[in-house]
Amino acid sequence: MRIRERPAPALLMLAAVLLAVLVTPAGDVAPAHAAASVAAGPTNADPATEEEHPVWEWPFAGARDVAVPYRAPAHEYGAGHRGVDVVASPDRSVRAPADGVVAFRGTVVDRPLLTIEHAGGYVSTFEPLSSTLSPGDVVSAGDVIGTVDAGGHAPSGTMHLGVRLDGDYINPMLMFGDVPRAILLPCCRPL
Repeated sequence: MRIRERPAPALLMLAAVLLAVLVTPAGDVAPAHAAASVAAGPTNADPATEEEHPVWEWPFAGARDVAVPYRAPAHEYGAGHRGVDVVASPDRSVRAPADGVVAFRGTVVDRPLLTIEHAGGYVSTFEPLSSTLSPGDVVSAGDVIGTVDAGGHAPSGTMHLGVRLDGDYINPMLMFGDVPRAILLPCCRPL
């Protein structure tokens, strides 16, 4: 995540007024709402982050146990872990994290998987996942989309969950609330 500074609202208002004055022919009066509409911008923007993500529902009932965390690759084709492996026993029900449309269900190499397209350019992938859904099926947040199956690269007893935004992998945990801060614990107890 990169931090981006946003201009102060007063600067935006000043810039909008100057722009309105510069492009308004002499003798004409710019409409009062012109400056205000330019300065308003999105009302739910977080100035500390570059982008916002919707909050999704966790795909399992209970704890959020992650066996293998997301590791961003150094470059597009670099090594990394483009998702999280969630602790999940075989045959455990998996729920849609958000409304969407099934884009793919099938077997890739040796693993059954399901992909859902969501609003805003987000795509979620679950593997290994056994499902009766078909491409084009509409799902709502919380609907059962299948059960944890076997196979694939995820360790036994886990399910891989990947999320892409406009084709690029992102840390799926960003979708389920804040990514927890690391807390350093003391390594040793005093003797």
